[in-house]
Amino acid sequence: MADQTVLPPRPPLPPLVLPQPLLAPRDIRDPARLGIVIVNYRQPGFTIECLESLLRLPPEVRIVAVDNGSGDDSLDRLRRWASGELPHVAPDGPLARLTTPPVAKPVALVPAGPATRIRAGAAAPRLTLLESDANLGFAGGNNLGTRYLLSDPRIDLIWYVNNDAIVAPGAVEALIGTFAADPRIGMAGTTVCYYHWPDIIQARNGARFSVVTGNGRLIDNGRPARGPVNSKQVVDETGFVTGASLAISRALWETVGEMSEHYFLYYEEIDWATRAKGRFRFGYARAATVYHRHGGTIGSAPTRAERSPRAEYWMLRSRLRFYAAHYPALWPVQWLYGLGQTLWQAMRGRFAKVGPMLRALFGRSLETGP
Repeated sequence: MADQTVLPPRPPLPPLVLPQPLLAPRDIRDPARLGIVIVNYRQPGFTIECLESLLRLPPEVRIVAVDNGSGDDSLDRLRRWASGELPHVAPDGPLARLTTPPVAKPVALVPAGPATRIRAGAAAPRLTLLESDANLGFAGGNNLGTRYLLSDPRIDLIWYVNNDAIVAPGAVEALIGTFAADPRIGMAGTTVCYYHWPDIIQARNGARFSVVTGNGRLIDNGRPARGPVNSKQVVDETGFVTGASLAISRALWETVGEMSEHYFLYYEEIDWATRAKGRFRFGYARAATVYHRHGGTIGSAPTRAERSPRAEYWMLRSRLRFYAAHYPALWPVQWLYGLGQTLWQAMRGRFAKVGPMLRALFGRSLETGP
């Protein structure tokens, strides 16, 4: 049977939320407001490079690296890197400057588990390694890190950064300034450029989204990074913020709820933006720049021909789940669209994708697991 009824109905929208101070009055541009979550799954090399860039940000910022049940040598390599036993060597290229020289070692790497919380009256450690026994997917891994960070009442902004990305200096100040400028902002993105083509935009903030087609179109994708930009227009065109670099407020988390774990991969950020619509506004931290390896995590790619069978499966299954939850009248259209895409792949001889896509259409799991 097709996977058509999997998510709970959307609750009624409350009035637009104006966040209230969590503590005594404080500097709204204080870097200690921000916590960063990155999720590792069998890619310790990418994660280490990402951490090398993040540890150059203001020291008040708290960072959590969530190992999503990798089951390989990821935890060992991360610990050896933090101790200084495993040196970081920046890859060749213009972005080597963002992780060279390596940060001083040893780096205090505090262990944590899914149920670990910050002790009352204490601040979150500078860098935490949170271990999950299972691969909980993109949403599940990020939720673990967020629950941990938000147990520190000093933190009221969370920034999700893909582990296959690195961050340029100045990003923290730009993000915090964006949220400080308008308390109605609950979700904001950054300028995301391609890791291998750092002068080219992958996305400004996020993407336009068409409910009719179910497709997103990255804003300014492929344009020069130094080109002119109208930040207000970018915000106005944003249908959702890309999950490669997505920041939220504590108020959004507590009002809308956490990232939905009904989506193992893909459509999490679209679902979140849909649930937040009418309650919070988008922001765009134009001066914050992230360099992202497109598809470095699962095999996503700019073109359908390059996308892996696993990515095709989760893209289609999550699309159907999203429509079942939010636009059920359009679900049959999306199912037929998915069937058409499956036949299109078969006509081009991409038979390795056909089986996974058929399983997605009929709500079945991948034979090889998630």
